[in-house]
Amino acid sequence: LASNQDIKGTVLIASEGVNGTVCANEDLIEIFIKRLKQLLKISEINVKYSWTEKQAFRRFKVRKKKEIVTLGLKQIDPSRSVGKYIEARKWNEFLEDPDTVVIDTRNEYEIKIGNFAGAVNPRTSSFREFPAWVQKHLKPLIKENPSLKIGMYCTGGIRCEKASSYMIKQGFKNVNQLNGGILKYLEKIPKNKSLWNGECFVFDNRISLKHGLKLGSYSMCSGCRMPISSKDKRSNKYEEGVSCPNCHDTLTSSQKERFRMRQKQINLAKERGKKHIFQKEF
Repeated sequence: LASNQDIKGTVLIASEGVNGTVCANEDLIEIFIKRLKQLLKISEINVKYSWTEKQAFRRFKVRKKKEIVTLGLKQIDPSRSVGKYIEARKWNEFLEDPDTVVIDTRNEYEIKIGNFAGAVNPRTSSFREFPAWVQKHLKPLIKENPSLKIGMYCTGGIRCEKASSYMIKQGFKNVNQLNGGILKYLEKIPKNKSLWNGECFVFDNRISLKHGLKLGSYSMCSGCRMPISSKDKRSNKYEEGVSCPNCHDTLTSSQKERFRMRQKQINLAKERGKKHIFQKEF
């Protein structure tokens, strides 16, 4: 279906479920979701819609994986047990409850772009590091404060499925998660009532989204593939297509020269009105 139509994006398939993001016009998306339901033999899929004026992906790909998000623990099965879902409309109340501890299960670079005020940052660079953080930091906290309600959130709710399943397996009680993740919250909650600060990193060419799931202000560094802000671009360590403050000091001279040559080809292609192979959609 995707090959025959103008549908692009990424779909991940594993024994624990299916997750993905696809981009096309509204009619094609509806057809795609209907086909997916037929293939999976299910009646409901948790779909989050956002809008963009241009294609957010360069191609369509499907990947078969052992895990949708890699935690590295075979015994964790989100299809059997996950935390209690908290709907977006009730999330503010949960956040402001003094008897809660709220954890951001995303990685450090994502959290820097935006987060809920007061949420705990585990400072992980990979989701695989989350179980070790739970054992070292969360377990002692809950042991001292057993009445605390645990809340978690991530981009679209997928990492929380795995994280909450792991925590329940570890014996934690009263485990909760934001249903649909940050994206559902930004979609449903008006900006004047929101407790979200900043923007939300997404894994496609849009880079980040704001309230109402509108296009954000971040772009991607071609050197390290990290999100960069307008402030980063004003740094003397930023060079378009080459480096940013995150990677300038770690890239070798040969790497920088190679990236400069690539950027030169992109600029020449733009001048000719053509698209270079490395050039993003926007």
